[in-house]
Amino acid sequence: MEIIVLGCWAPYPKAGGACSGYLLLAGGLNILLEAGNGSLSRLSEFMDFRQLDGVIITHLHHDHYLDLFALRHAVEGARRAGERSGPVRLFVPSFPEQAYQELAGYKDAYEVTSIESLTVETIDEGLQARLAWGGMVFHFVRAKHSVPAYSLAVEEQGRFVFSGDTARTEAIVRLAAGADLFLCEASGLESDAKHLRDTHLTARQAGEIARQAGVKRLLLTHFWPEYDPAELCRQATGGFGKQALAAVEREIYQV
Repeated sequence: MEIIVLGCWAPYPKAGGACSGYLLLAGGLNILLEAGNGSLSRLSEFMDFRQLDGVIITHLHHDHYLDLFALRHAVEGARRAGERSGPVRLFVPSFPEQAYQELAGYKDAYEVTSIESLTVETIDEGLQARLAWGGMVFHFVRAKHSVPAYSLAVEEQGRFVFSGDTARTEAIVRLAAGADLFLCEASGLESDAKHLRDTHLTARQAGEIARQAGVKRLLLTHFWPEYDPAELCRQATGGFGKQALAAVEREIYQV
């Protein structure tokens, strides 16, 4: 399993960068995880968008899904030219409803499935949605954010966990347990804790979750563009008890 960081900034990109976007290569599939502004351009540096099998969006905030509108035109154009035979599978939350219905209307570009409609399992007294796809198993748990949102785990030969946008929950600690790679938002410094409460994690909080979950590697992302990722890593390392790394755009991470 490989994860390529296409964009790691939020809610707007640093000069020359992109907002949240990660290319997951596993199980013989090419899956875009998040599609924030700038991510489609960066994706094209690594693969032809015509070869994209699917997209997963954890929540419908613009810095996580805005490039779906650009990708829509690319896919529709490729289909008209006979360069692609079918739509891209798209998994998204069904709320906010207006945003969901707009995406669902692009039937020539996307085969849309709401995350809420996936098979539901009860694990450790929490609800998880489950998706089996291309030899992988995806588990989604509700995140704590300002709109309906999810954290997810991907299992193949290794275990990759992505926090999405979330405040601390027991569900994310359980989901991240024993992860080989935990890609976790670090939206602010410890001094931002009050401002971020109930919607996001500080870097130190990300480190504390990683420590409690016993993850093997912690990779930080979702950086406020005016902050130095090195300082966020320092604070996360303090919470983790071992070195936390900052996601670097265009880097490939193995799981």
